[in-house]
Amino acid sequence: MPANVKTRILFHSRRLNIYLVRYPEGHKVGPHVDMVSEGRLYKLNCVLAKPKAGGEFICEKNIFNLFGRVYLFRPDLYQHRVSKIERGNRWLLSFALTSGLHNPSRTVP
Repeated sequence: MPANVKTRILFHSRRLNIYLVRYPEGHKVGPHVDMVSEGRLYKLNCVLAKPKAGGEFICEKNIFNLFGRVYLFRPDLYQHRVSKIERGNRWLLSFALTSGLHNPSRTVP
């Protein structure tokens, strides 16, 4: 039985969250779209360590993909997934930015 995904929250606020994630051998992330209740969600994922086999990130549309190591994409608009990690671990530093949030203190009457 594969080990569990380990996620460490490095920073958390209303607009920005930063995570360090370890995906173990045997794990995969099925196709999905991230739900947000308000605003637009952007993710900047930096693959710190690729597994020896498998664990490829696949997204319908990236804003950019730098050498298969750094991805900027809209997980709230486009389906994305990670193929099964056949050998090794996948380490990811993930920045999740939510923009376009309503701020009642900035509302002008």
